[in-house]
Amino acid sequence: MADYLELMPGANKSAVRQWRAENEARLARPKKGFLRFQEPWRRTCTLPAAEYCDFTGDTVLIGRHGELTGDQARALHESMRAFMPWRKGPFSLYGLEIDAEWRSWRKWDRLAPGLPELKNKVVADIGCNNGYYMFRMLPRQPAAVVGFEPMLQHYYCCKSLQHLAGQAADRLSIEAMGVEQIGFYPGSFDVIFLMGIIYHRREPLTMLAQLKEALRPGGTLIVESQAIPGRESLALFPEHTYAKAPGVYFVPTAACLHNWLNRSGFKEVQLISQVPTSPEEQRRTAWMTFESYADFLDPENPQQTIEGYPSPDRVIFSAKI
Repeated sequence: MADYLELMPGANKSAVRQWRAENEARLARPKKGFLRFQEPWRRTCTLPAAEYCDFTGDTVLIGRHGELTGDQARALHESMRAFMPWRKGPFSLYGLEIDAEWRSWRKWDRLAPGLPELKNKVVADIGCNNGYYMFRMLPRQPAAVVGFEPMLQHYYCCKSLQHLAGQAADRLSIEAMGVEQIGFYPGSFDVIFLMGIIYHRREPLTMLAQLKEALRPGGTLIVESQAIPGRESLALFPEHTYAKAPGVYFVPTAACLHNWLNRSGFKEVQLISQVPTSPEEQRRTAWMTFESYADFLDPENPQQTIEGYPSPDRVIFSAKI
């Protein structure tokens, strides 16, 4: 696919291209840690693109067992292990089964009934991680899906998966950007996905206003977030950590997030789903060997986090401009 910017007449193309050039120069002078993820990406790029892909099921399937030689299969396994921990998934790569920390298909299934039309639309996935949800969007025939992912671990992992998928993923693009760069894209996206991000922001309302400016008229924002239970419009501000995560600032109730969206100028705000977070959905695996959800809870009262706060629900909202 040609540069997705050609689909965005309102985007600040010169700012995006300048940012890309500066970022490429930065990555060409790797500091400690950068090579850890560049090298497996480069190894992956020596492998052939898959002959068969299927993005319609719970598992993102790229290639079949037997498409690679023994040496190629070993190189693939080594490269994919270098991207651990795998947070989103599952994936099947030429028969290599990657069971990620999150059973992400459960969130997708909750989200799917509230999805807007994606056919021929330009879509952004803010904080796209390894691109699991971007691949799941492709059967709905978007014109382009642009991932924003500033963490190099996930950025290079997504680029590796995109290479392996070949032409089947030619409508996917990824930028090593965060939501901070969304201002380069005024009036550019038909749909923006913001999943698992808003509670990591010090100023969630400022971010929502910026995302609103990046949507085209009639565009849709999909927001997925942690939320504390309760009917009142409240947000928890943890003293230090929430469920052992230090970078969590405001954890709203569903009512509070609804009001954030309303007061940020969005219309037709709808709650799509609200469910308790579950160790059946987020757990430790062979591809994510660190602590996971069960370790974040009070062992004597799973209705509370280890810090004594209410344990989280997961909520999904859609909102339009």
